[in-house]
Amino acid sequence: MGKVPALRHGDALITEQVAIFLYLADLFPEAGLAPLIGDPLRGPYLRWMIFYAACFGPAVIDRSTQKDPAPLRMSPYGDYDTMLKTLTDQLAQGPYLLGERFSAADVLWGGALTWTTMFKLVPELPVIMSYVQRAASRPAVARVRAKDAELTEAHEAAAKSSA
Repeated sequence: MGKVPALRHGDALITEQVAIFLYLADLFPEAGLAPLIGDPLRGPYLRWMIFYAACFGPAVIDRSTQKDPAPLRMSPYGDYDTMLKTLTDQLAQGPYLLGERFSAADVLWGGALTWTTMFKLVPELPVIMSYVQRAASRPAVARVRAKDAELTEAHEAAAKSSA
């Protein structure tokens, strides 16, 4: 299907952003980014991972394209305002989606809310912006940004030399 992102691990091809996050977090349990099966936070973790793809994404797309949502009984997210309130109510409960525990859900949501607020697809509410700031201030994010800058520079240099 030409999907991006896509991950090939051995013979497995994984597409869909949330599936990749779930796969990698479970593949590397030592990173502590996914509550293990049996952990009381596993269900809430899965909920917030899937809520991103099943509710947040469709609601933001419908809102940004000015498309009317499906009738309430057929809509995967209900309505935009309820979806957003569900998210902001959760963000208000603790520094991360699982309270004190940082997880792959926060990696996913931190990036998503950074972009969607930057492009004014989601309002820059204080609870959202403080969450975005917490996610962005993590040391791993700084390492990823440095690596992105390095790769961008190398790509641009290669493009110039082949032109």
